Amino acid sequence: MLGRMATGPTVPPDLAPPAAPIPPEQPRFVQELDTLVRARYPLISLVSWEEQRLDTILDDLAKRHGKALLSWSVTKGLRRVGGVRGGGAEGSREPMEALAAIEKLTEPSLVVLKDFHPYLNDPAVIRGLRELAHSLKTTYTTVILLSPVLQIPVELEKEMTVLDVPLPTHDELYGLLKEIAEVVVRGKRASVSLRREDADAIAKAAQGLTLSEAENAFAKAIASDSRLAKEDIGLILDEKRQVIRKSGLLEYYPTEEQFANVGGLENLKTWLSRRGNAFSEPARRFGLPEPKGLLLLGVQGCGKSLTAKAIASSWKMPLLRLDMGRIFSGLVGSSEENLRRAIRVAESVAPAVLWTDEIEKGLSGAGSSGFSDGGVTARVFGAMLTWLQEKTAPVFVVATANRIDMLPPELLRKGRFDEIFFIDLPARPEREEIFRIHVARRGRKPESYDLGALAAAAEGFSGAEIEQVVVAALYDAFAEGKELEQRHLDRAVAETFPLATTMREEIQKLREWAKTRTRPASTVPAEEVPRPITSRFG
Repeated sequence: MLGRMATGPTVPPDLAPPAAPIPPEQPRFVQELDTLVRARYPLISLVSWEEQRLDTILDDLAKRHGKALLSWSVTKGLRRVGGVRGGGAEGSREPMEALAAIEKLTEPSLVVLKDFHPYLNDPAVIRGLRELAHSLKTTYTTVILLSPVLQIPVELEKEMTVLDVPLPTHDELYGLLKEIAEVVVRGKRASVSLRREDADAIAKAAQGLTLSEAENAFAKAIASDSRLAKEDIGLILDEKRQVIRKSGLLEYYPTEEQFANVGGLENLKTWLSRRGNAFSEPARRFGLPEPKGLLLLGVQGCGKSLTAKAIASSWKMPLLRLDMGRIFSGLVGSSEENLRRAIRVAESVAPAVLWTDEIEKGLSGAGSSGFSDGGVTARVFGAMLTWLQEKTAPVFVVATANRIDMLPPELLRKGRFDEIFFIDLPARPEREEIFRIHVARRGRKPESYDLGALAAAAEGFSGAEIEQVVVAALYDAFAEGKELEQRHLDRAVAETFPLATTMREEIQKLREWAKTRTRPASTVPAEEVPRPITSRFG
């Protein structure tokens, strides 16, 4: 208030409530924007891609406050929204002319400057905005800068208030879906077979999209087969894939794997099955918090990555892979910004599963990185830890690691993840199940082979090595021009030297560490790791 007194007398803030109060079901940012307008903040920056959505919100806000609504763009100039000409302000396309025209407005107004951020590199425009902000303090006019990026010159930091516009809520997307369904049914252009829970699932799948993107996704689902049903969730997730690809920092993985393709790991499967519906609206009403994530430690090739893919598929969420190598780059400060951007993209398409494979390689040495990379790794690691601890967006993080000695101890603290599971080499019953899965996936009947004998012979094999045994046997059978036989599988087992035999000491050390620090992923304890042998031929 002292700053305002220094510039001369001002008109008091509009402390009276608007004629039509903001409904409580409106998004929180709308209520906050309403407060800023009534408090007569001169410059407000809204960060959003959704011009059409904001046009509707601002039009409604202007009517509630009894103010004129004007819009400026470099293509159309300054014009009054609603078809009424704006007098002398009409048609001012140059930024400085537009600012001068806004200053001359005589009626209370909301003025929206669209994509004005490129002009904030011009000293004259910066000066013009500062002077306009001072002038508006004696009026009931507010200028709103609407753009998809936040760019505020240091000269305007104290004059401008920033308001992030969140993506549409579940209720907004549900309302859009209901509106589209009513239109297509009324026009007899498509059939709609949706129960309430199906519509909830589709709206949930669309979370993270803008209203325009969601509308396109719903229209694509209808156009594909002239119907709208729960089965169209996959098409909507494909729309999210476009959002992820544009970021360049995350990889989108198709969610095709199922838990039926994961052999063993019954404890882990049970834990996950009990949390599959925890992202739903009924779970929120029940008071359940959304699961944070898992840290999967264990032997290489035993199903950690496969489990991450199966989680996303089972829960019908997009699977995003965060490659820490893409986060780190040569420019000072860019690694931290890359991580923040990746997190924003993941949160924007939430609910989602974020898979960080071999996380120890990206974060190893965080404690001593100040001597080698100026502390970049430590800062990225700190930002990752803070996000894991404090995140509120429904992003389920699945981090996998093979080397516990390379993991920073801070990562293992309770609160970062919901649980830490240890995935050991598969026991004999699990090896038999894995053989059954891979034989069946290659179009053969598992009952035609002695899988029990194969499982016994493949002691110390990982799931990945069992898969390669089946593939190698198929190559041999194909080369002989015969169907796959038991002898092909037996020979492939005999010719394979499992990695566990050369890593025996490391695996024993890993098992000892995991006994008191993690939960076992399997219900069946694994056998002793076989000692290295010089030959597997008898």
